[in-house]
Amino acid sequence: MHPENALRRRLLIAGAAGLAAATALPGTARAGAQAPDAVEPDIDSTTAWGARSPRGTISVLQYRPSKLVIHHTVSANTADFSRAQAHSHAHWVQNLHMDKNGWVDTGYHFLVSRGGWITEGRHGSLQALTGGRNFVLGAHTSGQNNTAVGIACEGAYHDGAVPPTAQWDVLVTLCAYACVRYGVPSAQIYGHKDYGDTLCPGVYHDMLPRLREEVAAARTA
Repeated sequence: MHPENALRRRLLIAGAAGLAAATALPGTARAGAQAPDAVEPDIDSTTAWGARSPRGTISVLQYRPSKLVIHHTVSANTADFSRAQAHSHAHWVQNLHMDKNGWVDTGYHFLVSRGGWITEGRHGSLQALTGGRNFVLGAHTSGQNNTAVGIACEGAYHDGAVPPTAQWDVLVTLCAYACVRYGVPSAQIYGHKDYGDTLCPGVYHDMLPRLREEVAAARTA
């Protein structure tokens, strides 16, 4: 693993366990201003990865979400764990959602790459999450888009495919931060298949009990 990724992962994991100080290195992780026990992960904004402009208005809902919904993107299980690949994947998802699905923008709020890099999906999601008072209307789960933050993991996790450790570790950190910022109980983390006839998020669905447990631990450490 690249030394930069290894250092970043160690800082994220330490912070999620309550060990990272507010003086964490810039560009890695830092304590949230209003929730010092929740590590704010490094999230590349739509500007940072060069997203296309939305095709219409992005609706901002003036209340907090009540749950998180986990997805996988059914993209290639690449061995490229670089930040550049995370950005390429974000472009791939946005193009798919806008050009094939005909949506205004990426449907997910956030994407977690196989290398552990987080990118903002739908425009405005990062600003809303940081503020913790409202959130953007998504397009990821039928019937839940006005109540749930959608987080998608790069890769296809059917047929026993195993998520990389880097992806899992950062997913835990992102979920813990989102739960704290929005006041969402750790038990309110679900998978896409909980709400529809789909195999998404693959093996991640079987791992949801572990995810809820690790998110709860990260919040209370």
